[in-house]
Amino acid sequence: MEQTMTAEKRYKKWIVTFSIVIPLLVAVLFGIKIPNAEPLTFLPPIYATINGLTAVLLVVAFFAIKSGNMKLHQRLMKTCIGLSVAFLAMYMAYHMTSDSTPFGGTGWVRNLYFFILISHILLSIVIIPLVLITFVRGFFGEYKRHAKIARYTFPLWLYVAVSGVVVYLMISPYYVN
Repeated sequence: MEQTMTAEKRYKKWIVTFSIVIPLLVAVLFGIKIPNAEPLTFLPPIYATINGLTAVLLVVAFFAIKSGNMKLHQRLMKTCIGLSVAFLAMYMAYHMTSDSTPFGGTGWVRNLYFFILISHILLSIVIIPLVLITFVRGFFGEYKRHAKIARYTFPLWLYVAVSGVVVYLMISPYYVN
């Protein structure tokens, strides 16, 4: 137990670092355009699909652990983390090579779009430390503590994944090819 806590404490430094650096890096890189780069306009449907796949796998992982299939749950959660990293890389590559697409909807649809977008962005920042803490606790066998935080991590991560798809579907008619 003490050895586990020591390892978790060691990883807390990395969790805090990643939880601060990733959003700051995204904010900085979002404002950087690679000169003369070919716009990577094919990426949004790919990273939206990755968000959708992440959502599906999160639900499957939830049912896997509820049915006692820990190995499947662990593999699926590692896959979800990998998909989230792939999403982030593609999202940044797109925005570093392409202009942002303004939303063209009006009225209540515009308000709904911005509500979903803003909540998606804010929760995508919040979810970073939650996912990392939840993962580390599970990895080191702190299952009660893992389950305690997973109650919050799962629905928030699922919302971020699903809302990413919804944001894409709402803005996709306004992409310029």
